Amino acid sequence: MTGKIRLTGTGVLLICAALCICLSHGCAEKRKRYTYERIKADYRPPERPAAPYPDAVKAPLSIDQAIYIALRDHPDVEMALARIRQAYAMIDEAAASFWPVVSAYGEYLQGDAPSSFLFKTIDQRRLPPNVNFNEPGWFENYEVGLKARINLFNGGRDLLRRRMAETGLDIHELDRRSIENALVESVIHAYFQALAALDYVEIAKGSVETVEEQRRVVEVRYRAGGALRSDLLSLEVRLAQAREEMIRAHNNRDLTMAALAVLLSLDPDAPLRLQSGETVEPSFPRDYSSGLTQALANRPELKKVRYQVIQSYMAIDAARAEYLPKADAYARFYMDDPSADFETSRDNWVAGVILNWDFFTGMSTRASVNRARGVLDEMLALDRKTTREIQIDLKSAYLRLAEAEARLDVSRASVAQAEESLSLVKKEYEGGSATITRYLEAELALNSARILARAAYYDKERALASVGRGLGYWANHAEEVRKTNDK
Repeated sequence: MTGKIRLTGTGVLLICAALCICLSHGCAEKRKRYTYERIKADYRPPERPAAPYPDAVKAPLSIDQAIYIALRDHPDVEMALARIRQAYAMIDEAAASFWPVVSAYGEYLQGDAPSSFLFKTIDQRRLPPNVNFNEPGWFENYEVGLKARINLFNGGRDLLRRRMAETGLDIHELDRRSIENALVESVIHAYFQALAALDYVEIAKGSVETVEEQRRVVEVRYRAGGALRSDLLSLEVRLAQAREEMIRAHNNRDLTMAALAVLLSLDPDAPLRLQSGETVEPSFPRDYSSGLTQALANRPELKKVRYQVIQSYMAIDAARAEYLPKADAYARFYMDDPSADFETSRDNWVAGVILNWDFFTGMSTRASVNRARGVLDEMLALDRKTTREIQIDLKSAYLRLAEAEARLDVSRASVAQAEESLSLVKKEYEGGSATITRYLEAELALNSARILARAAYYDKERALASVGRGLGYWANHAEEVRKTNDK
């Protein structure tokens, strides 16, 4: 064997050992890097908008303020925004196909292969005369250069991928609107549930005060001999029941307020205060037939599925494009030298066009087209399913609204009747013509009627919120709330 050996076996072993040590150290560092605690400490997610209500837990919250806080801080919305950022990145990635790829490279080569010796020495512009190509001997070469490549034609796949990525962005935007549509409804439900719990506390407190006052009067009469002990004991039992109801009402209030705080991404123990007298007054159709037309036009879920149908059809065309040839232009500028003493007078360049046509791929292209067709069939079936689900969802919401309105009318009449009945029984009891049992029954009936009336009122408000979600109304309302509070 002729030529020179520049690296001994020991040297190779030392280099391999050094590489192994570096790789093992790097793997150990990566293992430390990829832990939950390390990621939480090192990674900084995108900054969220500054809170417009720094004292939100101290000031009474309106419905719109609660909606805004939920839209700003809820994890579901954050995840939807993260998917939108991914969609933008996918558009940029697809658009990159229309730009050339430029890279710099460096190469070191040594050996005694005749073909490599010939081509590298010629590229060095230093081919010696009378060289024996069968035994060229040992040689080495350093090469640096620039390479560029751009696609000229690939059957329209790059354009389709970009359009699919843009459609994907529309899909993720609609997914966000769908989440916000449902989230606004959940906030309204939780808000009115909390208001109802606060009203229950006030009703229970009023009941305790009423029974306590009556017990005080009967106790005075009992000591004076004008009332029976059984009357006093009956009032004490009723007072204990009223206090139990008040404890239950306080517990219910605490739980509903904690649930609302969690929905707003606040601490469950946050001392929220709510504005009283809030109501939902959306401007949407009050009958199902008119509302269905609006729902089918506005529901983000249905729009999302129909964009998925469009995207799936694009995927079929992209799969079919695999049947067409591809053409790429390329260019390379480089310099070679045996000792890395590069000179521009000995530079080299090449440029050309490559046409590649995979006219047989083992039927993989046909399989890709069939798979894309299957996805389109699935999306069309999902479109029909979603349409029917929206119809039944909206119909149920309108029916629940009608029930809530009827129940509210009945409950208001019941409260008026119970108030009048208690007033009459109280007079009869004070006149001695009615027993204490009758009085307590009338007082309990009024208390129950008031609770049912408040429940019916808030049920109606929640039913309106459900109709709004069924129509897709809250998705638009969320944008209005965000714009108003971001000013």
